[in-house]
Amino acid sequence: MKQNAVTAVLAGILLGCGGGGTIPTAAFINQTQHSDAELQAIWAEAQQSVAQQIDLNPLQQLSDDASPEIRPGDPQALSVEPRELLVAPVPDVSPVALLAATGEKRPAPTGLIACPKPCNVRFSTAYSFYQPELTRYAASWEFTEDFNVILEYEFENHILSTLGYDMTWR
Repeated sequence: MKQNAVTAVLAGILLGCGGGGTIPTAAFINQTQHSDAELQAIWAEAQQSVAQQIDLNPLQQLSDDASPEIRPGDPQALSVEPRELLVAPVPDVSPVALLAATGEKRPAPTGLIACPKPCNVRFSTAYSFYQPELTRYAASWEFTEDFNVILEYEFENHILSTLGYDMTWR
């Protein structure tokens, strides 16, 4: 009887020490008002987009009227998954602050947030960093039809960064 108890305790210890597998890492640290499943669906759209075609310089096209730098899609995008990617809203910059910083007049909500260095722009609808992984967006976009488009673009950026593409003009 004593031997059975010792065996049961040892089996419990072994199962508790990694015998049961690993704890999965969360895909998102979700601070949005959307479900993880909704974020995962947007991520899947970003994967499909990168797998089909890659535009490496959309910001340069807007700011410098540069020619598009289009590449064939990268099928590796389909295997890139988010790992503890923080997705969170940021309050929109006020019209007064935007006017003072840029001379641009917009009504509230402005739909823009300050984009910290190393961003190529001072204000944007959203931005992403890759170390640590995060995407922040202007809170006023949360329940608009463009929310998915904004996040899909940012998720594409995470995928492209993971695959080693030059992110200078993304």
